[in-house]
Amino acid sequence: MTGPTLEDEREATDAATARRRRRAAAFAEAASAGWKVWLVKIVLLGLIDALAIYAMLVLIANGQWLPPVVIAVVTVLVNVVYLKPGLLPAKYLTPGLIFLFVFQIFVVLYTVYIAFTNYGSGHISTKDDAVSSLLQQSQTRVEDSPTFPITVLERDGSFYLLTADPDTGRFEVGGQDRPLEPVEGADASGAPGYTALDFAQIVQHQDAIGALSVPLTDDPNDGFLKTTDGSNAYLFTSTLKWDASADTMTDTKTGVVYRDTGQGAFTAADGSTLLPGWQVWVGADNFVRAFTDSSIRGPFFAVLIWTFVFAVLSVATTFILGLFLAIVFNDPRMRSKKFYRVIMILPYAFPGFLSALVWAGMFNQDFGFINQVLFGGASVPWLQDPWLAKLAILIVNLWLGFPYMFLVCTGAIQSIPDDIQEAGRVDGASVWQIFRHIKFPLLLVSVAPLLISSFAFNFNNFNLIYMLTGGGPRLADASINVGQTDILISMVYKVAFVGANRDYGLASAFSIIIFVLVALISYLSFRQTKVLEELN
Repeated sequence: MTGPTLEDEREATDAATARRRRRAAAFAEAASAGWKVWLVKIVLLGLIDALAIYAMLVLIANGQWLPPVVIAVVTVLVNVVYLKPGLLPAKYLTPGLIFLFVFQIFVVLYTVYIAFTNYGSGHISTKDDAVSSLLQQSQTRVEDSPTFPITVLERDGSFYLLTADPDTGRFEVGGQDRPLEPVEGADASGAPGYTALDFAQIVQHQDAIGALSVPLTDDPNDGFLKTTDGSNAYLFTSTLKWDASADTMTDTKTGVVYRDTGQGAFTAADGSTLLPGWQVWVGADNFVRAFTDSSIRGPFFAVLIWTFVFAVLSVATTFILGLFLAIVFNDPRMRSKKFYRVIMILPYAFPGFLSALVWAGMFNQDFGFINQVLFGGASVPWLQDPWLAKLAILIVNLWLGFPYMFLVCTGAIQSIPDDIQEAGRVDGASVWQIFRHIKFPLLLVSVAPLLISSFAFNFNNFNLIYMLTGGGPRLADASINVGQTDILISMVYKVAFVGANRDYGLASAFSIIIFVLVALISYLSFRQTKVLEELN
C-alpha cells in the first residue's frame, strides 16, 4: 500500500490555495462595499430582527408555537445570507422568495386548510371563547343582587372595573374575559398602572363600558359584574350552566342538556344547537356538501355551467370581433387607419369597473339610455330577467374585451410574411382560402396562448359580474347566497363575505375546485397549442 504521491500533494496544496483565494476575494468584495453599506445593512437587519422577535412574542402569548419557530428559522437564514460574504445570488433571491411564500404559497395553503374546517359564521374561534360567549350572552341579573361600588379604569385602550371584595375589603380589578384579582396599592380612587375615568369620559365611552362583562372568579358559572351608570355594578349569572368535566352546557330554565358532538357546537338530543360554536376539522365535508347537498348542488352546477358558457362566449365573441376589425384595418386600401385604431382601443383605456357601472346605468329598466333612447321608452328588464341579464353581461364584456383582441390580432397578422401569402396567390388560392389555410393557422399559433389566458381571466371575471348585476337576479330556492348571473368566483365571494351566514370553509372548498378546473383546462389547452405549433 503506497502513500500519496508528490503529484497528489501538489494538487491538494493547489486546491487549498484556491479556496483561500476565493475566501479572501469574498472578504475583499465585502470590504470594498464600504463601511456605510455595512452600517445600512446592520440597521436594516436589526429592524427585521426586532420585528421578528416582537411577532414571535405576540404569537407565543396567544398560545401559538409553530409560526414563531418558522419566523425564527427564516430570520436566522436572512441574517446568514446578508452577513456572510459572498452568496450574491441568494441576496437577490431571498426577498422574492419570502414575498412568494407570504403572499402566494401561504395563502394557497391556508385556503386549503380552511376548506377542511367548519370556519364561518358561528364557528370562528376556539371552544373556550365559545363557552365564554354563550355564558355572557345569556346573562340575567341576580335578584336582590348586592350593589358593588366601582371605579372605571382604562389601560392600553381597554376598560376595567375596580371594586372592593365584600368579604376581605381588598380592592380588585377585572376586565372583559379577565376575572377580578387583587392589585397592590389600589384604593377607591384607582390602581397603579391604570387611569381612572371621570364622569365625562364615562359618558363618552358609555357603550363600551355598558357592554363590559367582568367574571367574578375563574369559574364563569359564578357570574359577572356589569354596570349601566359607571358608578355601581350588579351581579349577573347565565341561564346556561357549563360543566367542564362532563363537557356539557345545560339550560337552567328548560333543563335541556347540550353536548359537544365533535361538530363544533353544543348540540341537544333533538339536534338544536347553541351558537356561537367553535372551529373544528371536518375533513372533506365541505366538498361533500358541494356535490351532495341538493340545496347547494343545484345552484353550484347551474353557476358552473354558466361560468363555462360565459368564459367560452366571452373569448369567442371578443376574438371574432377583434380579428374582423384587425383584418379590416390591415387592408392597405383603407384610409385613416391610425385614427380608427385609436377609436377602437378607447374602451380598453378606461377602467373596467367604471365601464361596468356606466353600462349598468344604461341598462336601467326605467331611466336607462338603451330603453329610453334606443327602444323609444320601452321598459325592458335587462338586469332583472335572468336571460336578458346574461345577454347584457356578454354585450358589456364584448365592449370591454374586443380592443385587446384587436391589438393582439393586428400584431399577429402584420407578423405573417407577405411572401407566404403571395405564394398562395400564385398557386391560384382565393382570398378566403389564403385566410383559412395560411393566415388563420399561423395567427392561431401566436394567439392561442393568449386565448387560453383570456379564458382563465373571464372564468374569474369578478369585477364585471359584481359591478353590472351583482350576480342577480337571486336564486330563491338556493340555501346559499347565489344569483342567476353569478360565476364561480362571485359565488365564492358571496358565500364568504355577503349575508348573515358566512361559510368560509365552503367558500374555500369552492376556491380549490375553481383552481383545479382552471389548471386542468389550461394544461389541456397548452398541450393542444403545442400540437398546433408542431403541425405548422
